[in-house]
Amino acid sequence: MGSEADDTKNDAVQLQSNNQLQTHFVLPENHANGQETVTNNNQITSSRHGGANSKNDDTIGFMFIPHHSLLPVPVPPQIYQTNKNNESPTSLSVAETMPDFGTFIRQRSNDLSAAIAKRVSSFRQSMEDNLNSNEVEIENNDRSHEVTEYNLSGLKVFVKVKPEEESEMKGRITFFSRSGCRDCTAVRRFFKEKEIKFVEINVDVFREREKELRERTGNVTVPMIFFNEKLIGGLVALNSLRNSGEFERRLTEMVVEKFAGDDTPLPPVYGYDYVEDDRTDEMVGVVRILREKLLIQDRLRRMKIVKNCFEGNEFVEVVVQHFKCARNEAVDIGKELSRKHFIHHVFGENDFEEGNHFYRFLEHEPFIPKCFNFHGALNDKEPKTAASICERLTKIMSAILESYASDDRQHVDYGAISKSEEFRRYLNMTQDLQRVNICELSENEKLAFFLNLYNAMVIHAVISVGSPEGIIDRRSFFNDFLYLIGGHPYSLSIIENGILRCNQRSPYALMKPFSTGDRRLEVALVKLNPLFHFGLCNGTKSSPNVRFFSPNRVVDELRGAAREFFENDGIEVDLERRTVHLACIFKWFGGDFGQDKDMLLKWILNYLNPNKAGLVTHLLSDNGPVNISYQNFDWSINS
Repeated sequence: MGSEADDTKNDAVQLQSNNQLQTHFVLPENHANGQETVTNNNQITSSRHGGANSKNDDTIGFMFIPHHSLLPVPVPPQIYQTNKNNESPTSLSVAETMPDFGTFIRQRSNDLSAAIAKRVSSFRQSMEDNLNSNEVEIENNDRSHEVTEYNLSGLKVFVKVKPEEESEMKGRITFFSRSGCRDCTAVRRFFKEKEIKFVEINVDVFREREKELRERTGNVTVPMIFFNEKLIGGLVALNSLRNSGEFERRLTEMVVEKFAGDDTPLPPVYGYDYVEDDRTDEMVGVVRILREKLLIQDRLRRMKIVKNCFEGNEFVEVVVQHFKCARNEAVDIGKELSRKHFIHHVFGENDFEEGNHFYRFLEHEPFIPKCFNFHGALNDKEPKTAASICERLTKIMSAILESYASDDRQHVDYGAISKSEEFRRYLNMTQDLQRVNICELSENEKLAFFLNLYNAMVIHAVISVGSPEGIIDRRSFFNDFLYLIGGHPYSLSIIENGILRCNQRSPYALMKPFSTGDRRLEVALVKLNPLFHFGLCNGTKSSPNVRFFSPNRVVDELRGAAREFFENDGIEVDLERRTVHLACIFKWFGGDFGQDKDMLLKWILNYLNPNKAGLVTHLLSDNGPVNISYQNFDWSINS
């Protein structure tokens, strides 16, 4: 090591440029190989250091290279320049010769973060200063100005001056009502316009409160208004107070300044179930024994596995042994259970027969978990009549719309409906649909039943699964949201196309909803009435307004719905272009209204107001061509 150091010291050559600026540096890679290269701006000297075997005079030589006069003088990097004593560094590591990029990046990042934080702090301070100054201006501003406008840096804010708070009512206003009552609607609208809080008790929904109404007033006439426990009367009494100017005074004396007493009608309690006098089905005892005794298992039939079923022979054997009856009586019991939808033939071939036919309990059907009115167990109560269920459904849903929809029914508050006691009672009522006998309904009763059920299911579907946003979501919305009705699954698409359209293919579908042998064919309407299209609301802005129908007046109410639909931009006539713009309903279901456009327009004429009817009649009567175009369908939710 000493020999190598001496050789290096003796062999090093210093070069000096013409301007006497000496620059010395050592290339690390040459030093590692035992060789030093000393350079300045004008000359290079290379010397080799041998090891133990190297010779002392092993100088290779050097060459003097002057730089061009027009080129700048090359300057070596700072780390390779000599120090003040003109001493060349003896050695440099790789870490010392390479720039510290990590440190540079971190330093730049810290500087940038500090600059941003400083800018945000100054912007926040300016906003606070402006806000404080504007608050002072608002306090000094005249109270007559309803809206105060002021500008912030990059932001424009409008602040509405809050009116003086009125004293809250200590008491409670309550009024009893019924669904579809015009006087009740007038009372409800009056309180809403006055922004007066009230509690409504609909005796069609809360049937247990009808007895209370009779005890308090001596009859069941509605509306009946109470200020705390004091009976005011109906709509006539309310109008009398308004006209005489006594309403405000009576309201202040009896409600605003007085607390509600113990005798004040109580508001409906959420979660309270009214226990009706429902009888348990007489066949439930037989069904419970069969569920315990029968061997329910998967079986092979027609090259496919049939799950959770039993054979007819096994059923007869269990009934005969347990109930000590003849075999023909056991078969009759099986038919009665099938008629009441406790059991079904797996392939729908018969009601019940003794043999190796496969049957299945209703709760074991594969579609049951998808039904939104099946709450974990089958309804074993004696089935109510379809007419009574339809009436109950109509009253509850009408009450919901009256409380949670706009007066024109174009906007529905689904969030408020989902939290209401009325909707909870509707959900409980849907369990009565599981084993209802729909075949006992007349044609118009079926029409009203399924129209109301469709509109109620749409509200339930929007609350449960949400409004569809795309084509795939819409397909699932209309086909996968199911109700168990009369022992069979029904979707929105099946109700519309299978029942109301008499088992016709839906738009862009290849097959009919019901195949041959499907028991639901017995429920389908015999004759298609195209007016039903104006009674279905699918929860979108372009669909007809939501409403519910009574079986006795369903056809007349559908005519009114059709007139309302055409009045609300359902048709537009352009005389100059001889074009009639129709809703997409006529594009998708044009065959339901007529075979050609002339028949379609003549059918529409029956439901137009005089102005639009005159325009369409003019186009049809002058023997000129009439064009039909279709409006875009707005799929956004009608909330």
